[in-house]
Parts: sequence; C-alpha cells; structure tokens
Amino acid sequence: MDIHPIKTELDYDAALAEVARLMDADPDTPEGDSLDILVTLIEAYEAKHHVIDLPDPIEAIKFQMEQMGLSRKELEPFIGNRSRVAEILNRKRHLSLEMIRRLHEGLNIPANVLIQPSHRG
Repeated sequence: MDIHPIKTELDYDAALAEVARLMDADPDTPEGDSLDILVTLIEAYEAKHHVIDLPDPIEAIKFQMEQMGLSRKELEPFIGNRSRVAEILNRKRHLSLEMIRRLHEGLNIPANVLIQPSHRG
C-alpha cells in the first residue's frame, strides 16, 4: 500500500484494511514499520473526525454502580445521605465539587466526566 495522509473516509477504510492485513507483522521489519505508521495516521484521523462525546455524569455514576454492584446506599459516602443520593440520581440537584472529588477518588470515575453539566431528563 502507498502510505499517505488520511483525508477521506475512503482513505480511512483503506488504511484500516491494510492494518488488518499487517496485524501480524514483526517489529523492525518494513511491514512492521508500515503498520506503526498507519496506526499513527489512523489515530490522528480518528481524533479529528470521530470524536466521541463524554458520557453524562449521572449516567456515568449509574454505569459505575452497575459495574461495581453498588446500591444507592453505598453511594452515601461519596454523595451524602439517602435523600441527597436520590436528588443527584434523579437530577434534582447538581454534583458539588466535593462530591465530584469523592466519586472520582472512590469510584474511579474520570473527573472530566463528572464536572460536565448533566443532561436534565
């Protein structure tokens, strides 16, 4: 394959197909070098053209609760009493900076997800 900048979706699709073909290439070979270059080009193209929005903070909390098998009661150390947890999860109240810190540290939810405005349902 002729390696060149990825400018269109057609270029992108062709680069992905070539990466699939080269996936088993050994490092420090011409094929391995081509694979490295193509992966770098694909990552740059995706960063510019396939941007993925961050999840809603409340949905991120609910997802993490499900993944960790947590109940609403188990969120109390991070958010506050039972009614405060309900207010947050029902989008009646915004997360405070201290809640964001505790959720980030305790549940490993990225802070940049938690600081966004929640999409009120």
